[in-house]
Amino acid sequence: MVIKDDEPCFTIGVVHQMLGLHPQTLRHYERLGLVRPHRSDGKIRMYSAKDLERIALIKRWIDDFGVNLAGVEMMLRMQERMEAIRTEMEREMEAMRNQYEAEVRRLRDVLARVTRER
Repeated sequence: MVIKDDEPCFTIGVVHQMLGLHPQTLRHYERLGLVRPHRSDGKIRMYSAKDLERIALIKRWIDDFGVNLAGVEMMLRMQERMEAIRTEMEREMEAMRNQYEAEVRRLRDVLARVTRER
């Protein structure tokens, strides 16, 4: 069985042990909107692998670079915006690639027709 990056499967206690962050710190990050764990039917916080990556990144920014939580929030927003721009650029590049390939096919057909007519 393959677990998806966004599949919630880690409780707050497991995240605490894995990343060395106090559960209250994780709750604080959630209150600030820095991380949004899923909730089980019993309202238990469940974190995904993607959430763990994000929390580890936040921890690194704070511990290694001295970024405060307001800075973390701004950096996360910038990162999300850059990802959205990258996704849009990839979509536009794919559309352009499709247009160019269609034009190449059209021109090859014209060339083949002209060559046959000679």
